[in-house]
Amino acid sequence: MLPTVHGDRQPESRYACQVRASFTVLATRGAARRGRLQTPHGAVDTPAFMPVGTRAAVKGLRAEEVRATGARMILANTYHLAMRPGAERVARLGGLHRFSGWDGPILTDSGGFQVLSLAEIRSIDDDGVSFRSHLDGALLRLTPEEAVRIQEALGADVAMALDECPPGDAPREALERAMRRTTLWAKRCLAARTRADQALFGIVQGGADLALRRAHLDEIAAMPFDGFALGGLAVGEGTQAMRETVEAVAPMLPADRPRYLMGVGTPDDLSAAVAAGIDLFDCVLPTRNARNAQAFVPGGRLNLRGARFADDPDPVEEGCPCPCCTRYSRAYVRHLFGVKEMLGPILLTHHNLTFYARHMEKLRAAI
Repeated sequence: MLPTVHGDRQPESRYACQVRASFTVLATRGAARRGRLQTPHGAVDTPAFMPVGTRAAVKGLRAEEVRATGARMILANTYHLAMRPGAERVARLGGLHRFSGWDGPILTDSGGFQVLSLAEIRSIDDDGVSFRSHLDGALLRLTPEEAVRIQEALGADVAMALDECPPGDAPREALERAMRRTTLWAKRCLAARTRADQALFGIVQGGADLALRRAHLDEIAAMPFDGFALGGLAVGEGTQAMRETVEAVAPMLPADRPRYLMGVGTPDDLSAAVAAGIDLFDCVLPTRNARNAQAFVPGGRLNLRGARFADDPDPVEEGCPCPCCTRYSRAYVRHLFGVKEMLGPILLTHHNLTFYARHMEKLRAAI
């Protein structure tokens, strides 16, 4: 098993009496929706982008700095937190919110994507996944029940059911096998839940095959999940296929619960998915690109390593309220990356997350 809490229940928290998340649609425009996700740790106006805090931290930023970008909900990685520092330790220290200093809503993935990506050191069957730790090679086991138990110990506002995520070029037989297992595991995740204050989302698989997606959606949507996600996209199938799949399937997800597109994507991807009816997003792009000197700006991206910025006195984006743009020039940011000063990635992380939050704000205002 993954390292986690042992015993019947984790320590009581001050949110133990709270009810799990609820969702309200406030306005629509075509298939697009503006809504509000209410959680024990506050409300999130949707459509919303969740910065990725893999190990209970958005790289380079303090919790209050993440909030200052406009983000209201973050994603944490169940697999990595179960490996280090361990769900049991996080629970003893008051849960993920207190441990990380982030007092807003948190969504945790199930850990399945990370485990299933370890293709050379794992095996999968209908009961669960056996794999080798990427840290020390220890043999571990992840089942639907264990995935729920870890996420309950972490204390996230939204937990994800364990699913099998095949690659984008997987053959039909592999897609159908992943769908069958994901359905089986979804039922077991629902049966294993114990926390009244934690929402649980189900995941729809099926690759870019629209017939398979619709068939699996019918199975997952019939279950009493608090929200639904489209998984297994942006894993190699190509942008056009991904967008066509989202456009066809998203409007078919239950209208009274939040819709989450996992691991996507660029600002243009987000705009297209919002138009199709998606409410929640996460992606490593804004933070990962920031660490590689790439800034998101209207119309595309800037690579601040470029020689043309060496004498550029302008901000990364004129009118952006982030600390990077209000105080520093493109030339200075380029200099920071040139001398490998850690401030460079920090400033661009501020900027990119602010850009994403402002982008989502504009989309909400247009609905």
